[in-house]
Amino acid sequence: MKIWEWFAERTGAARVWEALFLRHVPAPGARAGWLYTLGSATLLVFTVQIVTGCLLAMNYVPSPDHAYDSIRYIEAKVYLGAFVRGLHHWGSSFMVVLATAHLLRTFFSGAFKYPREVTWISGVVLLVLTMAFSFTGYLLPWDQKAYWATAVGTNMAATAPFLGRAFQKLMLGGEQLGAATLSRFYAVHVLLLPGAILVTLGAHLFLVVWHGITAPPARET
Repeated sequence: MKIWEWFAERTGAARVWEALFLRHVPAPGARAGWLYTLGSATLLVFTVQIVTGCLLAMNYVPSPDHAYDSIRYIEAKVYLGAFVRGLHHWGSSFMVVLATAHLLRTFFSGAFKYPREVTWISGVVLLVLTMAFSFTGYLLPWDQKAYWATAVGTNMAATAPFLGRAFQKLMLGGEQLGAATLSRFYAVHVLLLPGAILVTLGAHLFLVVWHGITAPPARET
């Protein structure tokens, strides 16, 4: 306890914790109150994704010759490897569900209106980045399911007008899905997207603290 007090006094960590997590929820009832925890729940799952992703990266090999075998090695040989991979795998889906539910709650409670428009935009960007995490991470096991699902996804991108074909080639790293694709997806998944989402998340949390939580709309009587 004394160590925490020493650290908090010199860094202001206690004030940051209070500003982010010990905020008043203006919901009138318990059911509405729980809906206001979806953002914090998404942040918790994202933290789990970071930790489990770092652990998986210590044994994962991003090459077509070894990617699938490294996943099998993690599940069979690494201590708690199957558990960690399961957390990361299902956590990605759970994070998409929570982020979508949080966005819907924000929309239906009118929290996107003045003066919180930028907060809403940053939240939409976070949802898009979350989807990108799921898409790039899906290929990494390099099995038949991941390969063909990614092929379908990149082919869909090619149908976009004007720059669709160029965007597909950028994702594939060439004309076909192969080693360059896996390398690019891995780099985007572990380097570009985490940096982008951390910056956007920092701005989003700052705006939430700055403007406060929106009270639910009052019922007409």
